[in-house]
Amino acid sequence: MDTVYALATAQGKAGVAVVRVSGPRAFAACHAICGDVPAPRRAALRLLRDGDGERLDQALVLTFAAGESFTGEETVEFQLHGSVAVVAAVLDVLGRCDGLRLAEPGEFTRRALENGRLDLARVEGLADLIDAETEAQRKQALRVFSGALGQRCETWRSHLLRAVALLEATIDFADEEVPVDVSPEVTALVEGVAEALERESAASVVGERIRSGFEVAIIGAPNVGKSTLLNCLAGREAAITSEYAGTTRDVIEVRMDLGGLPVTLLDTAGLRETADVVESIGIARARSRAEAADLRVFLVEVGEMPEMTPREGDIVLRAKADLLGDVSDAVSGRTGAGVSELVERIRGVLAERVAGAGIATRARHRQAMERGLVSLRAALAILPQGEAVAEIAAEELRAAIRALDSLVGRIDVEMVLDEIFASFCLGK
Repeated sequence: MDTVYALATAQGKAGVAVVRVSGPRAFAACHAICGDVPAPRRAALRLLRDGDGERLDQALVLTFAAGESFTGEETVEFQLHGSVAVVAAVLDVLGRCDGLRLAEPGEFTRRALENGRLDLARVEGLADLIDAETEAQRKQALRVFSGALGQRCETWRSHLLRAVALLEATIDFADEEVPVDVSPEVTALVEGVAEALERESAASVVGERIRSGFEVAIIGAPNVGKSTLLNCLAGREAAITSEYAGTTRDVIEVRMDLGGLPVTLLDTAGLRETADVVESIGIARARSRAEAADLRVFLVEVGEMPEMTPREGDIVLRAKADLLGDVSDAVSGRTGAGVSELVERIRGVLAERVAGAGIATRARHRQAMERGLVSLRAALAILPQGEAVAEIAAEELRAAIRALDSLVGRIDVEMVLDEIFASFCLGK
């Protein structure tokens, strides 16, 4: 196996830059540059030199023995002074060492997966942790990276393996008297896992939203103040505002951190009947995005009704609070009246939904659990028919186990590996 190296910190000038080397020749490369190999897991100050003895930098060097590093391989980390010139010089010297090559995106993490240091769900959690922009995303990603999903899968898997073992005993002793009827225990085990998968599959939708962000659509008639409100919430001129109806023709998106939650605000075209072809396209898009949004904020004029039927949790407010005497349940993007109350209401609604989030966070997780559920339901339908179909029931349970194995990467992972690791930087 090749030994790989890469800059593990961000490109550009910084106080410290970390260059990572991993593989069977990592220690040899360390010896070539440092003159020795510091004791594992002990930071050591070393003078780095190139092949001609020219000084490169003075750096802290950390080494990790095989089996004790992130990748599971011999690993060396050089903590350099973070100038572009220093980093370039060290990378150049490493590139001229025998058996070393520049790492591909995500290759260090991929090696951790291949060497059993991480399961696939933890790899995905690490990718999400690197990409986390809000507190909710950080907490969720850290929970997945800590192995919570893998641990839960292992529990489900052990229950199903127990059920299969009991059924196999029935099959093996089909011509003999089996001392105990195993069907009650098998049914209880399968039902317990099926119920857990149903709950987790349903809760994964919220987990996905925490990863990708909740969508909040601002809906209303033309000139009701939607774009002005969006600009107020965003703190900048994200949308064009004017007194002319139909100014907003397309859906305008603004991403923001709302109380630790990732939220994309959508400013939509004013809903009305129009003969303008372009505006009618914008209105159709507005309705489509509003239907798909997680939450809608309806702005209505006094005495008017929302243009679409509000769903549970949607917020209906009177527009242009600056022109009203009574500003309760009203908002104005022009003066900011009611805006802080609106933000708190949005945060409260979304926080309630987040409370129901599970530990599965991706469509791939949900699909694997749903495949397992199909097999478990088939097994539960077969089990009451007795020992004659025990072998078929056992095969359905094995199919469910394979589905759980694919969730954590024991099998069928090649199709998703390239996509996952493409999102990683070179040094990870």
